[in-house]
Amino acid sequence: MAQATQDFGDWPLTRLMTEVVGSGPKSADDMTREQAREAFQRILAGEPDATTLGAFWLANRWKRNTPEELAAYTDVMREESVVTAEPECDPVDCGANYDGKHTSAVLGVGAGIVAAAAGTPVVVHSGDRVPTQKATAYKHVLDELDVRTDLEPEESAEMVDETGFGFYYQPAFNPGIQALYDRRDEMGVRTFVNTVETIANPANADVHLGSFYHLAFAKKMTDTISESAELEFSRAIFFQGMEGYDDIRPGYTKVAEWGAETDGLEDYEIETATYGMEMESDDLAVDDVTADSATITEDVLAGTREDHFADAIALNGAFRMYARQDVDSLDEGLERARAVVSDGSARAVLEQLQSF
Repeated sequence: MAQATQDFGDWPLTRLMTEVVGSGPKSADDMTREQAREAFQRILAGEPDATTLGAFWLANRWKRNTPEELAAYTDVMREESVVTAEPECDPVDCGANYDGKHTSAVLGVGAGIVAAAAGTPVVVHSGDRVPTQKATAYKHVLDELDVRTDLEPEESAEMVDETGFGFYYQPAFNPGIQALYDRRDEMGVRTFVNTVETIANPANADVHLGSFYHLAFAKKMTDTISESAELEFSRAIFFQGMEGYDDIRPGYTKVAEWGAETDGLEDYEIETATYGMEMESDDLAVDDVTADSATITEDVLAGTREDHFADAIALNGAFRMYARQDVDSLDEGLERARAVVSDGSARAVLEQLQSF
């Protein structure tokens, strides 16, 4: 085990707990960037014992991390764990919550393939049954569709360039975070690792599309991106997705849009009824999230399904085009999305992925 003061600095996690973050949710202090950096360096090096690490994670959850702390964690993760591989194209980075969905269909695979067929390359990334929910994520739907997911980062980049859609697998591109799996599982609650892993950006994309439960979290995430020395997103859009995932919800969806040039946050709402889609959240619920999501994706891309799921995949595909500024409006994106399904282009992308 590493020696605290020799290998890192003056702030082992036990000292941070005693003097900074561990005095409870109301009286705890925030860490400096240097303290937060050192803390995560120690964690990735495997230095803290299980009790100390769990206490530190819980203290961070109680007091709530600042954007400066999250940026420090993100920078250390990117410097010491993330293996990047850039495709030649510049895709939209889709960073949904890695612990997945329990109730509603995962639409992002279909939406990403539709966007790719329309000329907007898309990258998605996830782990495998990530704590705490251990629910269905991108990997599991792609596995069900017979698309390779156990890929090295360079293979993922090749997949993007060859098909327009690519999957990056966390154990391969973010091994330091993967090594924390068992301890995260033992915690039983989400930690800041669940937050920073979604912005790992293994493809070094310029545009990020993410999700949130509350608007204040979107502001925290865009401030984190601004504070980070490692993330170079010029544009980020976060929205209040279904089950915290990157799927626009039926009815009203709150959206927060940020640009590096203005460094401002604009928020607005998307109403599915505006686009002729009269549906509720229950309309997108499924019995078996993994199997049903794959079947729905395949049917929609083949053009054999025209229902709420087809509408939802088209709208989410259009939103990915809009995020990359390949279309000026969701209406234009919807027109393109429906066209690539109708002419067989979307199905052809899926077939390319299956043969990759």
